[in-house]
Amino acid sequence: MTESDDEDIADLPPSAKLVYKVLEYNGPLTQKGIVQESMLSARTVRYALERLDEIGVVEEDVYFADARQNLYELTEEFVEPEAAVSD
Repeated sequence: MTESDDEDIADLPPSAKLVYKVLEYNGPLTQKGIVQESMLSARTVRYALERLDEIGVVEEDVYFADARQNLYELTEEFVEPEAAVSD
């Protein structure tokens, strides 16, 4: 096992934690959307997404409105249970 396999969200830099929270509150976003919501630089967001992807917290998907961009969202196991509210 490498060191990154044992890494948890608590071990990530503050920028990665902020990106995590932005995705948690806003749902799936493009990198540009994350930059706008977090007010972090594009480079910092790219690095944060890379770190979150390494530990399996985010999924990357095609953004159909603009195929040049990717859509990022939290993986199923990292979505808070309160987000799934039933009537």
